[in-house]
Amino acid sequence: MTIPQEAPVTATPHADVVFENGWIYTGTDSQPRPGGIAVADGRILSTDPEEVARLAETATERVDLAGRLLIPGFQDAHVHPVSAGIELLSCNLTECDTAERTLAAIAAYAEAHPEVEWILGAGWSMDAFPGGTPTRQMLDAIVPDRPVFLENRDHHGAWFNTRAAELAGVDATTADPADGRFEREDDGTPAGTAHEGAMNLFAAARPRATQQKAYDGLLAAQEYLLSFGITAWQDAAVGEFMGSPDTVPVYHRAVADGTLKVRVRGAQWWNREEGDAQLGPIIARRDEAAAACDPERLSLSSVKVMVDGVAENFTAAMHDCYLDHHGQATDNRGISFFDPRQMADFVTALDREGVQVHFHALGDRAVTDALNAIEQARTVNGPSGNRHHLAHLQLVRSEDVDRFAPLGATANMQALWACHEDQLDTLTLPFLAGDAETHHYPFGELASAGAALAAGSDWPVSSPDPIQAIHVAVNRVAYGEERPPLGPEHQKLTLAQALDAYTQGTARINHLDHATGRLLPGYYADLAILDRNVFDVPAEQIGSVGVDETWVGGERVYARAAADSAATGDAVDPRGAAA
Repeated sequence: MTIPQEAPVTATPHADVVFENGWIYTGTDSQPRPGGIAVADGRILSTDPEEVARLAETATERVDLAGRLLIPGFQDAHVHPVSAGIELLSCNLTECDTAERTLAAIAAYAEAHPEVEWILGAGWSMDAFPGGTPTRQMLDAIVPDRPVFLENRDHHGAWFNTRAAELAGVDATTADPADGRFEREDDGTPAGTAHEGAMNLFAAARPRATQQKAYDGLLAAQEYLLSFGITAWQDAAVGEFMGSPDTVPVYHRAVADGTLKVRVRGAQWWNREEGDAQLGPIIARRDEAAAACDPERLSLSSVKVMVDGVAENFTAAMHDCYLDHHGQATDNRGISFFDPRQMADFVTALDREGVQVHFHALGDRAVTDALNAIEQARTVNGPSGNRHHLAHLQLVRSEDVDRFAPLGATANMQALWACHEDQLDTLTLPFLAGDAETHHYPFGELASAGAALAAGSDWPVSSPDPIQAIHVAVNRVAYGEERPPLGPEHQKLTLAQALDAYTQGTARINHLDHATGRLLPGYYADLAILDRNVFDVPAEQIGSVGVDETWVGGERVYARAAADSAATGDAVDPRGAAA
């Protein structure tokens, strides 16, 4: 006698969270579509409208999008969270737009913190001071008895008082280092502004932040970045970076404590003084992190190489000479921090070890040198999956634009800068040869040439808000400004191009594109909810869109209403700390 067998029962999957009644931008379509997604165990279970509706009936939590837009979480391709967080907890000058407000903020901080031996901080704007170079006497007038050392907004220069110079042993006999310079008074005395490597002459005298303050800074920065929908980032300089504390132990502690909510790829700092001797320790730190941490939470498989400086202090490496105040050519082409042949050799060595190189390349000569280094690595080692990328790209020659795609080099954009503003218009463009504006931040040209795009902020140099950067990428004008667009029409990006760069583009260089950056089944539920469908907003109003919620791994880690109601006393306003 045969006993009939029951048919196996297929269990209906259960959703922990269902997002419904809104718009979703998956990153695989050119436009958002109506619907929602279902999430289980921290990952996307389904984006199919019928299945999502079915799963919603038994879901543990249902989130009504109410017509809002759900997108993949933003990922910042170039950011300095630990130093930025420390600055939030120090003398933070990012909101000061005039010399008077800046000096008043410094005086107020000094009065409120009589116990601090050195007044340290950052964020002052060069365009608030004549020539972008404030003097020591300005600081002496408000803080005469304690040393003051304050980095500017782009962190390529610092402002110091007389007491700080005395303690550092900096005087008229101090020579400019090869990688920097001082502004000087008529008798040669440093006038109060140090550029690039000249800042390092204060490192031995001024105190470093403690590991505890660095940890507190990381957590403060994380909460701030989450408020902008940022769920992952590439830290553009981990390790000991220009006088900072070693940030690698800070990240390891956050992983061990369970306080690191986001996904981080750290670019270990390549010290221009140490040469090839640092290759072994860099590889060892990468391997230690890989053994100790989930690489989808923390990886140290990148290296940061700062090729040049910045244009506003004439240290960005250019093919053409800078101009003087009369429009005449000088003999200054900026600073290359490495011999190009030596850089090509160590980049080739890093590439051979499977390390991604993250270049700071701002001037067009720096871009050429970085691409040459990648080309040598590719010739010697063969094509790799290391996904090297060049950040900033203020000027790029047309012949170099066409090299990105064949070399597999990614253009890492800081799109917020691609607009007319006082620092660019008064301290940079007048001193550049030729038609520099046409080729300024040539993101549209790079995209048309097939270059892969990623996007980041360089916070605390500028605001980490991706929406504001996307607004500029699309319009080439800052939100709320009435200035003309920067450069020709073909340098603009579409909304989809800019949004994709800030999501799947950065996920790709972070080696997270197999699990983040798009809304697909099996991908992590790393999400941002925008307060409306940004694709339905006029281009000139993109910057008015806000982030309502941020989710990482299916967990709500930021909600605007909750954050706004919790902001009391001395709490940092998550929307007002960066200009």
